[in-house]
Amino acid sequence: MAGFRGNKSHLPDKPCVVCGRPMTWRKAWAKTWDDVKCCSTACQRNRKRVGQHPTEHAAHVADSPPAPSSGRRSR
Repeated sequence: MAGFRGNKSHLPDKPCVVCGRPMTWRKAWAKTWDDVKCCSTACQRNRKRVGQHPTEHAAHVADSPPAPSSGRRSR
């Protein structure tokens, strides 16, 4: 293993389904590499928004009622 020296160019990669960034294989993903779809926990949280047009989400937020105010400031 003397020739390795951190060269990871031979490792497989694939794009994240949410943001499209390339993900390089990690040892932690060795058993589940075929099931890995997102590059980060942030992309996992935003995964359900994939495919929505940005104005659709904004319209949904605009239609929702405002959050009730307690009248006190939060710190």
